[in-house]
Amino acid sequence: MSLFKARDWWSTILGENEEFDQGCLCVADVDNSGSGQDKIIVGSYMGYLRIFSPHPVKPGDGAQPEDLLLEVQLKEPILQVEVGKFVSGTEGLHLAVLHCRKLCVYAVSGTLGNVEHGNQYQIKLMYEHNLQRTACNMTYGPFGGVKGRDLICIQSMDGMLMLFEQESYAFGRFLPGFLLPGPLTYSSRTDSFITVSSCQQVESYKYQVLAFATDADERQETEQQKLSSGKRLVVDWVLNIGEQALDICVGSFNQAVSSVFVLGERNFFCLKDNGQIRFMKKLDYSPSCFIPYCSVKEGTINTLIGNHSKILNVYQDVTLKWASQLPHVPVSVKVANLQDLKGVIVTLSDDGHLQCSYLGTDPSIFQAPKVDSREINYEEYDAEMKELQKIIKEATTARDILPQSEKHKDVIVTAEVSPDLDAESQAIDSEVNAEAVPSVTVKITIQSRVTAQKPNLTVCVQAPLAVTCDQFILDDLEQDSSETVVVSVFLKGNCSPSELEGNCLVSYNIPTGVPKVAQCNFKLPLRLICSPAQPSKAANHKLTIDTNKPPISFLTIFPDFVDPSDDDQANVLGFQFLAGSKTTLLASKTSQRYRIQSDHLEDLWLITKELTLRLEEHFKKQNCKDFGCTFSGSIPLQEYFELIDQHFELRLNAEKFQELLSERAVQFRAIERRLLTRFKDKTPAPLQHLDTLLEGTFREVIALADAAEANQANMFQAFTKLKSATHLVIMLLSLWQKLSTDQVAILEATFLPLAEDTQELGWEETVDAAISYLLRTCLSKSSKEQALTVSSQLCMPKDTSRLKKNITLFCDRLAKGGRLSLSTDSATQQAAVLPGGCAPIPESDLEERTVVPGSTAAAPTRRQTAKQKSKP
Repeated sequence: MSLFKARDWWSTILGENEEFDQGCLCVADVDNSGSGQDKIIVGSYMGYLRIFSPHPVKPGDGAQPEDLLLEVQLKEPILQVEVGKFVSGTEGLHLAVLHCRKLCVYAVSGTLGNVEHGNQYQIKLMYEHNLQRTACNMTYGPFGGVKGRDLICIQSMDGMLMLFEQESYAFGRFLPGFLLPGPLTYSSRTDSFITVSSCQQVESYKYQVLAFATDADERQETEQQKLSSGKRLVVDWVLNIGEQALDICVGSFNQAVSSVFVLGERNFFCLKDNGQIRFMKKLDYSPSCFIPYCSVKEGTINTLIGNHSKILNVYQDVTLKWASQLPHVPVSVKVANLQDLKGVIVTLSDDGHLQCSYLGTDPSIFQAPKVDSREINYEEYDAEMKELQKIIKEATTARDILPQSEKHKDVIVTAEVSPDLDAESQAIDSEVNAEAVPSVTVKITIQSRVTAQKPNLTVCVQAPLAVTCDQFILDDLEQDSSETVVVSVFLKGNCSPSELEGNCLVSYNIPTGVPKVAQCNFKLPLRLICSPAQPSKAANHKLTIDTNKPPISFLTIFPDFVDPSDDDQANVLGFQFLAGSKTTLLASKTSQRYRIQSDHLEDLWLITKELTLRLEEHFKKQNCKDFGCTFSGSIPLQEYFELIDQHFELRLNAEKFQELLSERAVQFRAIERRLLTRFKDKTPAPLQHLDTLLEGTFREVIALADAAEANQANMFQAFTKLKSATHLVIMLLSLWQKLSTDQVAILEATFLPLAEDTQELGWEETVDAAISYLLRTCLSKSSKEQALTVSSQLCMPKDTSRLKKNITLFCDRLAKGGRLSLSTDSATQQAAVLPGGCAPIPESDLEERTVVPGSTAAAPTRRQTAKQKSKP
């Protein structure tokens, strides 16, 4: 912070919500009064043009109504304002206003007033030029050494210099190697235009070279123009400054030679006319604007540089002479003569703070208050330290490190799923090949006990399910208020989901600024993805679930799928999935069993899960606490392995498509380089069918991209089916071995570690690593296996043989008494095993993979067994 503030001489605020930039400020005697006093011209991006003539009664006064000479609305954004000799036949000053697509030149004149309102000013349009290209900035000067008039040069956004000889358009030239426009100025001493290109180079172009260069009415030059000697636009000199430039200016004062000043992002450069560096200053701040002006010391130049810290620095060459604090960040600074006061500093901020100030010694010094000195009482400090240590010890020993859950939550989120499907489906862009895709309404209520600021609601369902709207930005909730949101859920993808559950999450801030989250889950009805159908007697896959209670009529537990008048549906029921096969559910009349059968393994999962949940709810209502389900059939591992192979094959295809796309892209770029070289050559050679090869490669790239996209959709469907089958296998394993809730959680974490499947981290290698870890820890049969370490790097395997062997061995060890535990302590592992311990597994099982009791895994052939026995 500067020690001194800039002394406020006159200031005002321009408009409301207007924006200004570097070229929007200009000072000059625009009305040709001849008094030597400058006027301040300001243009805004909102199209307002204002002219001020400050006359404060005393320094620091604000703007008076008579200080504003003129204010007009030009209806187009004003990019830059300049004052010069722009009208032929007169050497009077005129105002040039640059718009995006127009250049206007005005004459500013005043009429003496006979009343107290003072003089009246007006502007008259002398001429205008409609631009064919979008303008960026402009400069002016006596181009070509003309006397008594100024010409205008406009730089377009695409790098074209458009030169105007007052009322007429002269010519246009494109800058070579142009990418983005930079600052532009004109040096009358060398008759050249100087700019800073996007290559971070200061470039100078002679006006004569521009005038005699090839006409640039079109961006692309013809081959004949390229070959014409002496007409190409050549740069005069180039200097690499290594950074982008904010502004550029040419200063020529009596005490110093002509110099080119460039303000970079971190450095300030002063160059000679030939591009050599006179001096440079490394800045330790971020500059915003600058202007050089005449120095009182011969041979030196003073420079004003404003920065984003609201400081105005005054340099004499590279020496800092003064620093003043401004009330705003200046984007443009000028030096003017106002009311017989020479050297007034005029600054403009981006939000319209216009201030005229001068340098002075108005200090802004903060004096810290005196601190009462007192003697240190060490006994009190020791007692306080012991008390604090006692509190810390109690907090770390008696209490948990984690914060306790709140008794009363600030925000409560509840989700209520409608018991019936929507009368009119709300499905949007569904890919399901069905006559009608149903939807169900979910009503979400947010109740706030405190003031909840910026609440955002997110509704999540598992693909291929979708919601009509998943993001809501709500207004602030007052204390003891509520908000209700209604959405609809439907099946969007053309496959059955693996879960019928959703989640609502609300993130908000409490008044103290602490962010918090509230969430709830909801369960979707089975009718959303399947409908009643005629039962099917034949099926490829069948499962039998045993219970310890007599079978319950489907009229009781499936009232939404049966017709009460049809007694045939009491023991048999059919389900037709919208994006799947038909599944049949049968209840035995003589035994306590239920059979689920379908043509596809993955379609058994949701029906089996729904059956067990509804049976548990039914017996819970009957106050029956000893109800249980078991499974004694065969685990369908072979059918499960087929789904794994299908998914893995699609992953391999995706990898091949990626490699082929990479090869074709390299080929495409190589052909493009060859063609570009041919087209740039002065003596073009035949294309030799390179264009045909380019077109063929392009078609191959498009075809490969389409095939990769289709493979990605198939891989998503395969992964969804694999998750459903995995859920089914986990349930059957838990019913088969009567696993506890903690062990089922370990199973789910092992077989379902990923919510989404990607090429970088796939399901196969993740599950293989998890199962290998369990086989080497809680399911190990010797300390030798426990000593083995699992590789810490996961990569896509070559095939699924190892994974399938590990899954088979995993089921085998569960069948022989192994139990799941995350503890690596061997004593803990043995305690977790069933009474009698885990039966030792022969070493040959690692290769033979004996048949799991109750599984359909294939046993080794006699020939394989004989080979293993013959080994030493």
